[in-house]
Amino acid sequence: MSILVRESVSPSSGEIVASFPIMGAEEVRLAVDTARIASRWWADLGWDGRRQRLMAWKGAFARRADELAHLVHRETGKPVDDARLEILLSIDHLNWAARNAERILGQRRVRSGILTINQEASVAYEPMGVVGVIGPWNYPIFTPMGSIAYALAAGNAVVFKPSEWSTAIGAWLVESFADAVSGLPVLQLVTGDGSTGAALCQSGVDVVSFTGSTAVGKRVMATCAESLTPVVLECGGKDALLVDADADIDAAADAIAFGGFSNAGQTCVGVERVYAHTDIYDALLGSLAARAVALTPGHADDASYGPMTMPSQVDIVTRHVQDAVARGGRIVEGSVPDGSRVVAPVVIADVPEDADAVVHETFGPVVIVNRVQSLDEAVDRANASRYGLAASIFSGDRERAKAAARRLQVGMVSINSWVMYAGVPALPWGGVKESGIGRIHGPDGLRGFCQPKSMVRQRFALPVALTSFGRHPRAAQAMLGVFRVLHGRGK
Repeated sequence: MSILVRESVSPSSGEIVASFPIMGAEEVRLAVDTARIASRWWADLGWDGRRQRLMAWKGAFARRADELAHLVHRETGKPVDDARLEILLSIDHLNWAARNAERILGQRRVRSGILTINQEASVAYEPMGVVGVIGPWNYPIFTPMGSIAYALAAGNAVVFKPSEWSTAIGAWLVESFADAVSGLPVLQLVTGDGSTGAALCQSGVDVVSFTGSTAVGKRVMATCAESLTPVVLECGGKDALLVDADADIDAAADAIAFGGFSNAGQTCVGVERVYAHTDIYDALLGSLAARAVALTPGHADDASYGPMTMPSQVDIVTRHVQDAVARGGRIVEGSVPDGSRVVAPVVIADVPEDADAVVHETFGPVVIVNRVQSLDEAVDRANASRYGLAASIFSGDRERAKAAARRLQVGMVSINSWVMYAGVPALPWGGVKESGIGRIHGPDGLRGFCQPKSMVRQRFALPVALTSFGRHPRAAQAMLGVFRVLHGRGK
């Protein structure tokens, strides 16, 4: 049994929010076994039974939203109002998953082909059983709920390991579910550090859904590969925002400021790189700098954004800014961080494409703005990254923007906005390249926590049976002749 305890300390006040045990393999396995028993009860409730209970949880979310928002502020330093936005998104996704699971996953008939014209064919999506969810600290509600809500709606039980930096928030989610939903413990909590996450990967869960850095995601995938446990990985990003010559400059600057500086830049889809057309480059820089200087980061509830949640992240931000300047980058607003966990906005122009701040994920309130000659060049530079999570395009030409969006090697794109794909529950969320594998949200998210099952039922016997040793010697040849007539022209 666990004897080690980790304290959750507020980055704003320094107070101890709560203490939680660092659970080991035995305790994690017990939680998974308990969830496995509960999963059978949960699956047997059927679509209506699960929907009713998830809607009850949704109601508790809405009623207790301010309580949760203040807890988020205490444990992560995020302003209360930003926490409210995260909760709003989570409620909307929970509602969508609960209401649409049956329509998307329920058994449906499919057409059989000419070879199987006597068969009634159908497909259904069955729950995998127990889903292990490893959540992040930067969006400790919205991000894990993209797995938890969809996995539960699909009929699975869930064992949730929140980040050690936001464990109290994870505990709130699990406790609120237990309060709102009577019955067996379908949603289980395990607490601890990376060793607890590794134990969850080795615990016999049926799928692991992880959100975090690419480096840790690779370790999760390697561990799960030992038992062929499927994974859904949402990893790092180095997202770009592209600004065309005819874009609305103020709208683009506003999106860059919020996308780059909100949550202290600690956003997987945050704006870290900007490629702006040379015709509007200087005007965009001026508009962005004016917005950056007006921000008031700090510890107050009404601060523009809060402190860096992880102390070690300040060092990474500092190194990236120093490297960018050493390579010839020009600081337009801000300065090299001074070691404080409250980092003021930094805007840097003309940074070489091989600088750390362009190549690697910064995860802080730093935005690089570089000049391009065309939107096509902006797309090429955005694609020259090992990451491919999301991107944004600002342009006055709808068709040119859509064509550029299709060329971007990412999983999600916003045109003339930032991150709006997150607010559409029916859209899948996830990236390509080293930004992840699989999807959460939407129909793809629901199906990602299920096993498809195909079924056929013979309606009548064919006069000529092809799948029989007793078939006529020329039956297959005769059918091939039919296929030559139907398909031989290749149309």
